[in-house]
Parts: sequence; structure tokens; C-alpha cells
Amino acid sequence: MIAPPYLKQGDKIAITCPAKKLPGPIDAAVALLQSWDLEVVLGETVTASYHQYAGDDELRTRDLQRFLNDTSVKAIIAARGGYGTIRIIDRLDFSTFQKRPKWIAGFSDITVLHSHIHANFSIQTIHGQMPLNVPDATKVSLHTLRKALFGEELHYTCKSNKLNRIGKATGQLIGGNLTLLMILDGSVSEMDFTGKILFIEDVGEYLYSIDRMLWHLKRAGKLSQLAGLVVGGFTACKDNDVPFGLTAEEIIAEHVQEFDFPVAFHFPAGHIDNNHALIFGKTVTLRVDARNVLLTY
Repeated sequence: MIAPPYLKQGDKIAITCPAKKLPGPIDAAVALLQSWDLEVVLGETVTASYHQYAGDDELRTRDLQRFLNDTSVKAIIAARGGYGTIRIIDRLDFSTFQKRPKWIAGFSDITVLHSHIHANFSIQTIHGQMPLNVPDATKVSLHTLRKALFGEELHYTCKSNKLNRIGKATGQLIGGNLTLLMILDGSVSEMDFTGKILFIEDVGEYLYSIDRMLWHLKRAGKLSQLAGLVVGGFTACKDNDVPFGLTAEEIIAEHVQEFDFPVAFHFPAGHIDNNHALIFGKTVTLRVDARNVLLTY
């Protein structure tokens, strides 16, 4: 996949809201980006409000389109997730972006952008912290976002989990929010899972829903095609009055037990304060042993 030019001091980075509206100012995020010697450009949607959205569909489309077309802007970061990106994805014209790629960063609902860009243009994107999350984010996670944007070396080591499956795999890292990946399945925004290392995370889902989504992935033949699986945070998962009987991680482990690719649970990425940046579309090596998980670019 194509890697957009990495940022350098003095470059412009734009902040826009393609989905849910912000609850208040994002001064901490602006200050952080400025401390990295970046020029911050705020979109109209940063202060816009239309029901739950950061402006109506037309405004959110126009705001993101402006930054996709502006060749002086070298990166675009979504201010937050929520819901709404899928409402505008088919309105966007990526022709200038395809000719002059730039980094698109965000997570959660921004999975729509990640997947659409990978499926149609083969351009790398960044899954990482967003301006809304900056006040609560760990310093380490924010440091990884800066390193991803500026092209510095990324490699992660974390302790192994009892549910992990030992092994080694190399492949392009893809993925994002599990629910969004399901919603995009069968559309023009669907990614090819063949030979890839898949990252998944989610928040606030019912356990039975996670089980249903994993059944879908399996029955669609997508799990069997993988080279590896990285499981991030599955936070604030909900259960019914009659318990499902398994945790989210146990559900996932059950669905992949018949395969032989390496699996890493509790990876520090997703709807968590310690959300480490991942470059989607870039080749990684995943090593899982009895003690540690190592993910290197």
C-alpha cells in the first residue's frame, strides 16, 4: 500500500468532525499538535451542531472534502468518532487525495474511512487517539501517534495473555472497530482480509452481538483467510439478564480455535486511554510467545 508523506515541522494538520459533534472545545489537542510544531487548521464542523452530528451531512461532507482537496494540508485527524461517517462516505470525492495522499487519522467510527480508503485506493491510514480523547489519553499513546505521523520507528511489546495462540506471522495490518467492519461488509468499502493481520476492537456492545459478528466473519470465510489476529480493547461490554457465559475475549478465542494463525489478546489499542497508534495498510510482523507479544513494522 502507498504511504503518504510523513509530517515534518511546520506542516499543516486539519481537524474535522465527520460524525458526532464535540461536547466542547478541544484546546488541549490543539496545544498538543502545536507543541509538535504543526500548524493546526480547524474545520467548521469542530464547532457545528445538528442533532447529534457535527453539522448536517452536507456540512460534514464539505468540511472533509475541503481538507482532502487542500494540498497544503498534510494530514487530517478526526476530532472524534460516534456515528455519522457512513452517511457521507459516498458523497466524498477522493480524486485529489488519490493523486496527493495525506495521512487520515482516527478510530472508532473512522473505521469507515480506513476501510474505504484501503479498499479503493490502497493508501495507508493511522488508527490512533483523536482530539476528544487527548485530555484522558496516556502520554505514551499520544507519543505513538506523533511517531506514526512523523514516520518514526514503531514497535510494541506487551505481556502475553492466557488466551493467546503462539506463532509468528507477517502481513498488512488492517481492521478497526468490529461493528463498523460488519456494517461495511459487502459494500464498496469492504477490505480484503486475505493474508492480512486483522486488528479488532469495540465498545459498549452486548456479548451476544459480539458472538453474532464473529459468526458472520467465520461464515463469510474471512477468519480462515487471516495470517494473524490482534484483539484490542473490548470495553464496557454489556450482558443480558441471563448471562451469556463468556467474556468478549473468550467468545473471540472460541471462534478462532480451529485455525492456526497467531492470536494476541489485550493489545493496547481501541476505546482505552492507552490507545497506541497503528498504521493500517503497512506490513507488520506479529510474534506471540508464552511471555510476550511483539508487533513490529
